[in-house]
Amino acid sequence: MTELNTAPEQPEKTVTKTDAEWKKQLTPEQYRIARQAGTEAPDGEIYKQFKKQGSGTYYCAACNAELFSSKEKFDSRCGWPSFYDPSKAKNVKSLPDPDGRRVEVRCNVCDSHLGHVFTGEGFDTPTDQRYCINGTVLKFVPEKAAETKKQ
Repeated sequence: MTELNTAPEQPEKTVTKTDAEWKKQLTPEQYRIARQAGTEAPDGEIYKQFKKQGSGTYYCAACNAELFSSKEKFDSRCGWPSFYDPSKAKNVKSLPDPDGRRVEVRCNVCDSHLGHVFTGEGFDTPTDQRYCINGTVLKFVPEKAAETKKQ
């Protein structure tokens, strides 16, 4: 998970790039997850960073679209960053996995794979959902850094 000092400029339209352009922009691990629907290892360094992060906003590593905020973040103890709802619902889409067993979560702006959403797990959150997201494909901007930019 990349940590930024300022909030990135938000894309105003759908972001499309060639495979070669994505490979040039993203790290190999980001490319594997975002463009090939991969999954990072659970309980890794990224998850440890996520658990320590305070207030802030999470953006798509591929296109900078706002996806989640710390207001919707919770520790599900699953080994990946978890949110109970997106902060910008229009930037997040859900669709059934090809096998029909899970629901995939993708960035609605650049179509990057983010993770999966699960319902009915009984977490004490305002929704009955757990967005289980690969931290590798997120950029985090601490609230204080975002406030500094606005001034």
